[in-house]
Amino acid sequence: MLDLEVVPERSLGNQQWEFTLGMPLAQAVSILQKHCRTIRNVQNLYSEQCPLNHDLILSLTQDGIKLLFDAYNQRLKVIEVYDLSKVKLKYCGVHFNSQAIAPTIEQIDQSFGATHPGVYNSAEQLFHLNFRGLSFSFQLDSWTEAPKYEPNFAHGLASIQIPHGAMVKRMYIYSGNSLQDTKAPPMPLSCYLGNVYAESVDVLRDASGPLGMRLRLISTGCGPGVMAEAKTRMSERCVYFGDSCQDVLSILGAPHKVFYKSEDKMKIHSPSPHKQVPAKCNDYFYNYFTLGVVSICA
Repeated sequence: MLDLEVVPERSLGNQQWEFTLGMPLAQAVSILQKHCRTIRNVQNLYSEQCPLNHDLILSLTQDGIKLLFDAYNQRLKVIEVYDLSKVKLKYCGVHFNSQAIAPTIEQIDQSFGATHPGVYNSAEQLFHLNFRGLSFSFQLDSWTEAPKYEPNFAHGLASIQIPHGAMVKRMYIYSGNSLQDTKAPPMPLSCYLGNVYAESVDVLRDASGPLGMRLRLISTGCGPGVMAEAKTRMSERCVYFGDSCQDVLSILGAPHKVFYKSEDKMKIHSPSPHKQVPAKCNDYFYNYFTLGVVSICA
């Protein structure tokens, strides 16, 4: 069973690894691959019909955790723990959920110190207790009416008449004050690891059709163009159809990997006399993993 530290509005992890809000999808996958012996049964969920309208999800089914990534920029937006019985959780080094400690509403109040009443959703029969960057949902199946706030009865959560021992059903870590309005934050500096990432990639067109692409790149560094508070540098690069391999290398730098095609499967679409003609050379690909692009050289 994983034993993880909760950092509101930031991360979930331990001394070996950490899922941080804003980290790219590829980096999260790399963590899962590296620790495959302890983190097993991972599912990749996405929408085939509308891939940009729904979050990308990495579901750690054995550990009851979901990582929700923004469909456009593929950065971690929300960390959801949907089954607290499968994982140990602590805050500031002190457990609030484990085999010996049940995540009751009293325990959450003791560990985090609620300063205002929560919100009851009668349709879901869930009581939501929200902090900045952190939210807990409690299942209240036995309730027939919404919780009542009685300010003269007691202080804090005790002023809300809720069943004793109500258990946490889900926990969310996100950026900002509202889970519904949250967005994936900018990539943390700790996630760059010396790499250059694409903030956006746009297709360049004219009246005749596509010309190439423009990449808005972000990296850590110093010098002109650096934002002092974030210590990141923004730059733009353009790659056009017809650029030579040397042009691509000078514009984007060295690729992460180079792949060579052993056979041309598109040959089937060629005129029949040329289908059996052996190729004199193979196409090869420059693969830029952190930019999300592939450059094809013939």
